[in-house]
Amino acid sequence: MNQIVPIQKINPLEDMGASGGSAAQPAGLPFQSLFEDAVNNVKQTDATLNTEVYKMTTGQSDNLHDVVIASQKASLSVDLLVQMRNKVLDSYNEIMRMSV
Repeated sequence: MNQIVPIQKINPLEDMGASGGSAAQPAGLPFQSLFEDAVNNVKQTDATLNTEVYKMTTGQSDNLHDVVIASQKASLSVDLLVQMRNKVLDSYNEIMRMSV
């Protein structure tokens, strides 16, 4: 005979980062580290692009493909960050529309 398992309580968001999340996540908001990583990725790819453009314009490099690759990486990292932000805002708006 199957035994009925009771529903577990839902922990508040404050507890998710400290005890319910993975060991790699710091205490705080569950998705905070994801957004910090995305922002840091945008900064890093932009710095790489600026370095490649500087090398090209000063004659230190003649590899145009490095500039194009760095440009595409920077563009994709910005697009990813924008899409992540849009999904979070959509989720927030959906939660606000829920009736209690």
